Amino acid sequence: MKAKHSVVGLLAALAVSVPVVSQAAGTLYVGGYGGSFQDVLQKSVIPGFESATGAQVVYVPGNSTDTLAKLMARKGHEDLSVAIIDDGPMAQAVQQGLCAKLSDEGAIREIYPLARLPEGQAVGIGLLAVGLGYNTAVFAKHGWKAPTSWMDLANPKYKGRVVIPPITNGYGLLTLVMMARIHGGGEKDIAPGFQVLKQQVAPNVVAWVGSPGTMAQMMQTGQAALVVWGNGRVQAVADQGAPVKFVYPREGAPVLMSEACVVQGGPQQALAQKFVQYLVSPKVQALLAEKAGFGPVNPKTTLSPKVQSRVVFGPEQVKQLVQPDYAIINKQRAAWTSSWDRTLEQ
Repeated sequence: MKAKHSVVGLLAALAVSVPVVSQAAGTLYVGGYGGSFQDVLQKSVIPGFESATGAQVVYVPGNSTDTLAKLMARKGHEDLSVAIIDDGPMAQAVQQGLCAKLSDEGAIREIYPLARLPEGQAVGIGLLAVGLGYNTAVFAKHGWKAPTSWMDLANPKYKGRVVIPPITNGYGLLTLVMMARIHGGGEKDIAPGFQVLKQQVAPNVVAWVGSPGTMAQMMQTGQAALVVWGNGRVQAVADQGAPVKFVYPREGAPVLMSEACVVQGGPQQALAQKFVQYLVSPKVQALLAEKAGFGPVNPKTTLSPKVQSRVVFGPEQVKQLVQPDYAIINKQRAAWTSSWDRTLEQ
């Protein structure tokens, strides 16, 4: 769901290409991810809201960067009422004044603090963890113990068997942040992360892979014995019968959070507030866990043992999540990408 397109590059075209939507009374316009997520919302989530409120919901699909670009291009002439996008782009939306203050009531009061963003202008609606995936068959063959730490990526015995996505993918970005944090730096001092990646991790990396399909294939064949990936991605490979498992590193697993906000100045503000409340209700959180693989942000959510095992679930796993500071990351990301390209993927 992470977008790769340039927001700036899209603005000029979107300013003239985004259609002016006719705002019928009782109609809510929601912008969010396309693909399987769109199917889940339109088939399993939206009908319940329409039935409860009598409103009509029109879903406008697009990846996170596209939706953010639409909001920026239409600022002052908003078409959308609710935006559902990833945490990094959402931080930009909040900084740009594109999100309205959320009502602090109902289900929003129930959600984990991690999902209650400090600005009060967006909330998490689903949790994914970034950690380590490994091929259990390869590890068993070599007599290796299961990985437990981010620094396992630097262990020389895994030389030529490690795969990490590039910084443009998001997983590589968060690997860099965690390496910096572990070694005395962080978002405000990223240099230690680059140093460790260049000197200790890069020699073990067989490929910097951004394609989910390629990563999945490399994990299945064992070419990639140890990878940095999301828990949902690793689970999808396991579902195909591959001997792979996901590990929450002991230093913490960065959270990838899908977030929602009420668009500032958008139509149907009161209805939009209700929709965001609905998204974080236990009932909908259970649907998103079962059908979209999202870890619930509401601790009152009840899941079957099977679904629990497939997602981030419960206070103990949520405590293992590390929340990146995207307010800092977004300002530095272009410079970090340039440094990454020069030092790691030459």
